[in-house]
Amino acid sequence: MKKLIAAALCALLVLSLAACGAPKQEPAAPAPANEPASAPEQKVFSIGICQLAQHPALDAATEGFLAALSDRMPEGSFTVDNRNASGDSGTCSTIVNGFVSSDVDLIMVVATPALQAAAAATDSIPILATAITEYGTALDIDGFSGTVGGNISGTSDLAPLDEQAAMVKEWFPDAKTVGLLFCSAEANSRYQVDVVKAELEKLGMTATEFAFTDSNDVASVAQKACDSCDVLYIPTDNTCASNAETIANVLIPAGKAAICGEEALCAGCGIATLSINYGDIGYKTGEMAVNILLNDADISKMPIEYSPVIAKKFNKAMCEALGIEPLEGYAEIL
Repeated sequence: MKKLIAAALCALLVLSLAACGAPKQEPAAPAPANEPASAPEQKVFSIGICQLAQHPALDAATEGFLAALSDRMPEGSFTVDNRNASGDSGTCSTIVNGFVSSDVDLIMVVATPALQAAAAATDSIPILATAITEYGTALDIDGFSGTVGGNISGTSDLAPLDEQAAMVKEWFPDAKTVGLLFCSAEANSRYQVDVVKAELEKLGMTATEFAFTDSNDVASVAQKACDSCDVLYIPTDNTCASNAETIANVLIPAGKAAICGEEALCAGCGIATLSINYGDIGYKTGEMAVNILLNDADISKMPIEYSPVIAKKFNKAMCEALGIEPLEGYAEIL
């Protein structure tokens, strides 16, 4: 009996020791809840804008560009550094060189001197331009075919110059002499004047250039044009646009009218224009920017784009001041 009790005690001891040596079983951890994959961090693009001067046409182009960005870019995906050079080409260079130093993702320039400054500052950062009349002239490209290439593209504010010349004849069929008022420092103004002069001469009129170098000479040169000519033609010219009121103050007392190259200029000192809409070309430039930034579009292959809408408009106030009856087929500038 004692031997049986001892054997049982030994068996219990062995089982107890085995239990103590067995690894402890931890309760199974609950399966983790399905967590959404973290979205990749959104890139924020930096955009620098250099506008040559403040006047309605260039302002509208910049506003159109910004509107396109707001409409087409995801919220919070871009920042804009919007600078104005106050009509000074040297300031344009300072502004765009600052953009290059900051390594912005894209530069947008408004008007020819701003484009020329940007082209000199970088050949790698994409440059989009607007309110440029003729890119071949602005960038000194021989045989310009419609695509700049490299890191530059954009939109043009060119309206049909032969039709603008024909407007002079349409409004003033008896006019013999036409004064071409423009700033000689603006390459695109020179281009327009050369084309319009040739077209006017085809129509049997004598066209004479009246060029000034800066805003200080606008009034005196405009007076000479009024004294010498029956009517004036003023191309798309940034200096003229910035001094439209000064020109009007010469034209009205002299009893002379001007046909203008674009609507904002005409609203200040002209009686009629065949004009594009600067807000439209600014918006188109913004769409090009979105395509470059979000879709990796190759700017070197993007042709220069033009406004699809050209409108005949008249300035009611100037017509009334000069006693001129507006022609049919022209909408009032509002």
